[in-house]
Amino acid sequence: MERRRFLTSSLEASAFALAKRAFGSFPSASPQRSYEFHRVISREVLGHYLSRAISMEGLLNGRGNLDDNIRMLSSVGAKYIGRSLCLWGGEARLLQNFERAKKQLPQVHAADPEMILEACIFEIVTPEVEQVPVPDWAFIALGLPVEKRSFRYEAMLYPPAQRKRSWGNGGIPDVSQTETQLWFYFLAASYIDLGCEGLHFGQMEIMDLNDPDLTHYARVFALVRAYAEKHARRGMVLCNAHVPSGGLVRNGQLLLDFHAFPLRIKEVPDRPQEAILEVGFSDGIYGRSKGGGTYSGWQCEHLPYLVELDNWGASKQPGQARAGENWVWGYDEISWFAHQSKQYRSQWLRYAWDWVRKTDPSGYLEMPGSRTETSPLDGHRWYYANAPSPKVPEGLGDEEAIRTIWGSDR
Repeated sequence: MERRRFLTSSLEASAFALAKRAFGSFPSASPQRSYEFHRVISREVLGHYLSRAISMEGLLNGRGNLDDNIRMLSSVGAKYIGRSLCLWGGEARLLQNFERAKKQLPQVHAADPEMILEACIFEIVTPEVEQVPVPDWAFIALGLPVEKRSFRYEAMLYPPAQRKRSWGNGGIPDVSQTETQLWFYFLAASYIDLGCEGLHFGQMEIMDLNDPDLTHYARVFALVRAYAEKHARRGMVLCNAHVPSGGLVRNGQLLLDFHAFPLRIKEVPDRPQEAILEVGFSDGIYGRSKGGGTYSGWQCEHLPYLVELDNWGASKQPGQARAGENWVWGYDEISWFAHQSKQYRSQWLRYAWDWVRKTDPSGYLEMPGSRTETSPLDGHRWYYANAPSPKVPEGLGDEEAIRTIWGSDR
């Protein structure tokens, strides 16, 4: 199916005009800031998008109030919407989630057609993939015989001797397996057809144990990029992943369009609940993002990257210092952040934004907008940056701080 070109149809142009009347002028630090790209993206435009990135986990799969989320994103001037279609396992509901996103995604683009919406392809598969039929076009793209069947769970996993880690009832896919490549391609192409222009590949480096020279990953990305060139809204999909090694480079070429990683926040034990950022702490990516040639044709010493307030749970001592590993006062990063006062959250976002930009010009802070929270002390399960309202009674009101920080960014 041929995708329409970005803003060439009268329908999209009309939607853009209506959105401007409904929401007012879209906030921008500078009227000259460009968000235009087609098939490739310049370093400058990529930086513009990353400097307006916000994590909105589950935006298109039922998390939060869609209308208010769109209002907030338009109000603060967000352009790169991370984790907007974020599905962890639960493949039995995958096609239903596709249908919902198909209806909701145009509503976001009606507010601002320049926004890039990101979908996720994570480091997990469960037996539920066997309830998802393989479309003919996926077989054909990978040069496989067309057959009537569903995806095969066991065929995606590492050989038994290498299965040293799992996710409850799920396993980690092995990218060297043809079935895994088939699954990744199916997901990526499906997300592109929905209108997503960003793909987050989770923890790529735990899926490539049998791909030491990145041959299999290179094949997957070549197939996905070829599909995007023909079907994506602007002929390109921006690919990223968490890269503790600093990035994946093959024959001098970077596999990804930008890198991503947790902030790696360091608690200050003698100052209750306070925390800082520090070069060299844990496996933080600051100063370590690898460089090389990009898909878009430009060279860099360090590929641009996002750092985010990540989620992974709570320790056995939530709220207390020295829990070890990467816990921040016993919490993951977003849960620690959500526990702070509104004033401290505002100050800390400003501090983190300034620190990242000054410490490493290749880095950008991805603002928190909507994210899984694990808080056993008060039972909270989700963080919302939205201003509190009847639509979002649990909103913490951090959108004001985000708007202010971005508004002062030149």
